[in-house]
Amino acid sequence: MRDVMKSISDVQRQLAAGDFEFSRHAFKRAVERNISEQEIREAGEKAEVIENYPEDKYSPSALLLGFTAGGRPLHFQISFDDVPLVKIITIYEPDPNEWIDHRHRR
Repeated sequence: MRDVMKSISDVQRQLAAGDFEFSRHAFKRAVERNISEQEIREAGEKAEVIENYPEDKYSPSALLLGFTAGGRPLHFQISFDDVPLVKIITIYEPDPNEWIDHRHRR
């Protein structure tokens, strides 16, 4: 199996271009939380890795933080599975009761 581990700049580029796919769970959550594709593209463009999960259940993944043009913070958990598109596993707006500066767990 070839190594497809994407760099953060690859992930940012793909998210900004709309070259991503949703897990069923992520699609449902995006709809429930009123997160638009445009917001995902905006937040993804300069997203940063805040947690890595190399031993995640199905494939290595990471939690990213990005901000929309309007300043809305978004967390994306993305998979580093052997696929050409970035796969969003879940997406949400971080709860300030659980996160300090949207980057560190309380």
